[in-house]
Amino acid sequence: MSKNIAIQGVLGSFHHQVAKEYFGTDVSVVECLSFDDLVESLFDGRAESAVMAIENSIAGSIIPNYALIDANKLHIIGEHYINVHHNLMALNGQSIGDIREVFSHPMALLQCKKFFKDYPHIKLVEDADTAETARRIHTNKLSGVGAIASRTAAEIFDLNILASEIQTIKNNATRFVIVQRQNSVIPQEAINKASLQFELDHKRGSLAAVLNVMSDCKLSLTKIQSLPKIETPWKYAFFVDVTFDRYADFEKAKAILKIMAEQFKVHGEYKNAK
Repeated sequence: MSKNIAIQGVLGSFHHQVAKEYFGTDVSVVECLSFDDLVESLFDGRAESAVMAIENSIAGSIIPNYALIDANKLHIIGEHYINVHHNLMALNGQSIGDIREVFSHPMALLQCKKFFKDYPHIKLVEDADTAETARRIHTNKLSGVGAIASRTAAEIFDLNILASEIQTIKNNATRFVIVQRQNSVIPQEAINKASLQFELDHKRGSLAAVLNVMSDCKLSLTKIQSLPKIETPWKYAFFVDVTFDRYADFEKAKAILKIMAEQFKVHGEYKNAK
């Protein structure tokens, strides 16, 4: 039976690619043009699970998505990495010299900025999604307008690729998390990664003490991200990803951290995809 999976963007987007690779081809995609709408789709019944980009190897963390996971009490049930390949595309019959504006997601524009230094006549414009821009060019037959998107988007929307692999750094990877409202039942022996959140007293050595506990319990820290607490100026929540070989080691660390840290939360326990 097909699962309803929410993606940020439209068919041909990188989120769509992740949905197919993670869940297989038997999925029904729910297109959402914002991450807020993506989260809403989980609550109004349109989708059972959602694909959410969380960090990029070039541009760093997508911090608002950490806040969305926390505020909506979502569970991370898995993760997936893809190598991002950006391509400049437009209607057939046009050259780069014909293009006056290029629309794409802000992250894609950032990752391709160096390429466009050779084309000062092109204005870069932020848009909601990579593939949605490609679809709009196709639907409205927009001449003089380009999109940065995947090769799949060019195929779906019948656009001509004017330049391939235009990302500044060729080894450009994005990490996505799979989220849903309820935690999934993953066999304990398959769990070797977790996403945590906690707050600490503003005093010397508090973070170091927590990190020492993780080290003593044989956890490897793969990510740490601070996020300001809007309601409490100058106080921060920490989002941490850890990997481990034995679930028992993680359980031990979890028991200690619950005592040491304030507002301790486990956002997900899942299988490491790297």
